[in-house]
Amino acid sequence: MSVLTPEILAWVGRSSPPRTELATRRDIRKYSIATGQRQRKYLDGDEAPPLYYVALFWDVVERSEMTPDGAAIDRLLPAFPLTRLMNGGSKVVHHAPIRPGDTLVGRRTLTDIREKEGRSGPLIFYQVTLEVARDNGESVVTDRTTRILR
Repeated sequence: MSVLTPEILAWVGRSSPPRTELATRRDIRKYSIATGQRQRKYLDGDEAPPLYYVALFWDVVERSEMTPDGAAIDRLLPAFPLTRLMNGGSKVVHHAPIRPGDTLVGRRTLTDIREKEGRSGPLIFYQVTLEVARDNGESVVTDRTTRILR
């Protein structure tokens, strides 16, 4: 018997509203120093390090809006019947570098939900895709993240 109901599966394809963020030289420099970057182009803020987009588009929430493990409650997701969360990996494709002054638009989409049977019971796999583009539509990053619930 499946733990995924038609109501849960109907969430596939839902997207968050687009979110706009400005990449500044100062923020690129702060991120680069905080994450121990060594390349001068990052330390000088001429180009953002590869994972800088995560800091821009990761939700900043108050403690009351967090799950017990410290993650932000993700309103893009349905209420799943399984709650123990594991990382299932990410595939990130960088289409163009992020530079100071770039106005970036990010949109998250729930792109897949599926179930598999594990040794200790059912597992739910879901995938969220974050598309980041410049405000002129030029693609910058595609991040496909898979999570596993047990």
